[in-house]
Amino acid sequence: MTLRLGARGSALSLSQAGLIRGALAGTADVEIVTIRTTGDRLSAAGSPIEWKGDFTRELDEALLSSRIDLAVHSLKDVPSDLPEGLILAAVPQREDPRDVLVSEPRRTFVELPAAARVGTSSPRRRAQLLAARPDLDVCEARGNVDTRIRRLREGKWDALVLARAGLARLGRLSEVCDVFPESAMLPAVGQGALAVVARREDRRVRDLLRELDDRASHAEVLAERAFLSALQAGCRAPVAALARCSGGRLRLTGAAFSGDGGEGFREEREGSPERAEAIGRELGEALLARGAAAWLLSERT
Repeated sequence: MTLRLGARGSALSLSQAGLIRGALAGTADVEIVTIRTTGDRLSAAGSPIEWKGDFTRELDEALLSSRIDLAVHSLKDVPSDLPEGLILAAVPQREDPRDVLVSEPRRTFVELPAAARVGTSSPRRRAQLLAARPDLDVCEARGNVDTRIRRLREGKWDALVLARAGLARLGRLSEVCDVFPESAMLPAVGQGALAVVARREDRRVRDLLRELDDRASHAEVLAERAFLSALQAGCRAPVAALARCSGGRLRLTGAAFSGDGGEGFREEREGSPERAEAIGRELGEALLARGAAAWLLSERT
């Protein structure tokens, strides 16, 4: 059996596709089909990404038209609602979801000098960086991982904040200078997880992908995505969440911040992993009740 696996052409996306192909080895022959997305074009041009679907739209269209049989994404790039006819068929075991610091010269976060230039295009990271260090000059940093690290070496910034998972999948963990604890930098919804998407009606592919699915990781991202959906927050909103499954329980931490990091709400909910989406919705509604909508309205897409 040969399966056509759709992926973006970036080094990280191809690495992720390689992981899925390896996991299916012995079960199916996998042909990787590269598809350039709107997000790739915007990123290459240095333009902001205003909607998560910019990284998935063309792959979704290829799936729905049967040009590919499955697609792999960084889960944090996948909109809360998939197009009709598609399903989140598998979430493999999640990588470490934390954010990390890459700096030049090598320094930890506390060692960065006053007014250090820290690059990130994420409002979530910006808010949490400024909450911890209001003295920092947080600058826009766009492009893929290789591009951003090259610009860091060229002196554009003093440091970058990146997802540890992406560096791990690219074999570049040696670049990490510091790891942010979850208490200081809560990650993006779905960070560290992969999403394998298939056609809902394609039972053959869905049955194969069932072996790749990690139940704990899947429950965690369902809770986080339900939290984001309840907030109706766009990809530019300063929102963070992390769910952890342990001992048969799921604990979800969610937060929303003002853009300058001066204010924020952070709450937790806990329950059975079978109630993952309900827990996410409850937490999102709790933050809205506390007034988080005031920070999200201008960022909704």
